[in-house]
Amino acid sequence: MMTILVTGGAGFIGSHVVEALLARGDGVTVVDDFNDFYDPALKRRNVAMFADRAAIVEADIRDVTALRTVFSAGRFDAVAHIAARAGIRPSVAQPRLYTEVNILGTQNLLELAREFGVRRFVFASSSSVYGVGQPVPFREDAAPLQPISPYAASKLAAEALCRVYHHLHGLEVTCPRLFTVYGPRQRPDLAIHKFTSAILRGKPVEIYGDGKTARDYTYIDDVVQGFLAALDRCAGFEIVNLGESRTVELRELVQLIEEAVGKKAQLRQLPAQPGDVPITYADISKAKRLLGYTPQVTIEEGIQRFVVWFRKQT
Repeated sequence: MMTILVTGGAGFIGSHVVEALLARGDGVTVVDDFNDFYDPALKRRNVAMFADRAAIVEADIRDVTALRTVFSAGRFDAVAHIAARAGIRPSVAQPRLYTEVNILGTQNLLELAREFGVRRFVFASSSSVYGVGQPVPFREDAAPLQPISPYAASKLAAEALCRVYHHLHGLEVTCPRLFTVYGPRQRPDLAIHKFTSAILRGKPVEIYGDGKTARDYTYIDDVVQGFLAALDRCAGFEIVNLGESRTVELRELVQLIEEAVGKKAQLRQLPAQPGDVPITYADISKAKRLLGYTPQVTIEEGIQRFVVWFRKQT
């Protein structure tokens, strides 16, 4: 049993990680600021599922004073740092906010982990750090990385800070690079959630670019499996890809949702968006070797599961 601080534990990925930790008997403290990037009521609904079994602290990771109080009370064995300002397109509009939360917020947590003797630190990074120009599938030792959005740059900078704290202070750090995570409780601004909602309501599905952009979609249960293994096996400094290791083009994704919903989409073509990369595709051989990571849920099955969940919410 470990005692773990989970930042962003009210969000999509974070709430699933918290549930899995509690299910196996770990002690959990959640820090989340319940910001309005999307409806805070959805995050509070997530937290309500485990509020009687975990400590919930409403705080911003930019607030060092609030975080120090949490660390003083916690005696944590590990930090699962999932809190972030997410999204490629919003980061183009608000680059300073993404720098402050994703880089300075991570700096605060790393420094407090050092100060309070927390030895394990797992940082949720992103496939977006690979940017453009990389051979596929993406490998963790690819170089040089060429992120093309403020969000991606902030995640890469935070990885660099993690490496520094391992080098200088011996912090054991693992940085899972997450590839387009989806499943129940997914953020409403993300493609699978947004497309499902639009098709069911008879609204246009907005397709940016030619529909040929491809993503490595990863079901939430598989990501949680990898994330918990990273917490358990965290040693040295490691970066690992957590993906399904398969690509799906945007138009194919729409077709899969149409089949699961049983209704055709009305497509609306829009210009390609700044910061969007043409493809993400994970080489997961390192995660298999180090973490025993084995994704189980195909995109076909995952979309079916998501639509079942979505229908229950409406």
